[in-house]
Amino acid sequence: MRKPIIAGNWKMHKTLGEAELFYADVQGRIPDPAQVETVICAPFPFLFRLVQLSEGKAPSVGAQNMHEEESGAFTGEVSPTQLKDLGVGYVIIGHSERREYFNETDESVNRKIKSALGHGLTPIVCVGETLEEREDSRTEAKVSGQVKAAYSGIPAKEAERTVVAYEPIWAIGTGKTATSEEAGEVCRSIRKTLEELYGTEAAGRIRIQYGGSVKPDNIAELLAQPDIDGALVGGASLDPESFLRLAEAAVHE
Repeated sequence: MRKPIIAGNWKMHKTLGEAELFYADVQGRIPDPAQVETVICAPFPFLFRLVQLSEGKAPSVGAQNMHEEESGAFTGEVSPTQLKDLGVGYVIIGHSERREYFNETDESVNRKIKSALGHGLTPIVCVGETLEEREDSRTEAKVSGQVKAAYSGIPAKEAERTVVAYEPIWAIGTGKTATSEEAGEVCRSIRKTLEELYGTEAAGRIRIQYGGSVKPDNIAELLAQPDIDGALVGGASLDPESFLRLAEAAVHE
């Protein structure tokens, strides 16, 4: 049985004071971590303070990106070593906004996943298609290709420590969302691709999230799909009450 995982991606939102208030509001109210894993992926300047506030309790703290190298002349970047030293446990890798606006590629995503795993971080690996690709019936080919590229050279035991986040690009921040059946179908396709790479048993242990305009009023039907194990949530994770409702819905599923 795969434990659900609800991860908030705050993107470039909030001040430090607002982030502190969020943690003060949700701590002690998050459902039992044995039943649902919760993570907030916050902007880099907030990570140290949020790790302090979390004190090892839910929600855990994640980063939104990282460089694959441990150190070097990479102005403006943050390394896996630095994240681990802060006490960060998770990192989003290959989000569509990183691919679109910052020229990340399947190859760089693969390097980052390997580096994150090598430093004891849990990568949340993003894949997803554009509206044009969906309309041209290329969703499965696009997403399967991204998964295969992302996990190239990664052994099964390491892959089992990762989380895949299926985020149709056309549904991110648009208010649109795939139907639960559409999302479930693509997540099943992702599972099949993982089965090709690692076999049924290992693939069955890798959690797959859905992301793309997830809200408290649609999460239950998404989580009812057998291959959807949680959600990577943008806007709806910014409000404490909304985030709590998402976490509670995951427990009830």
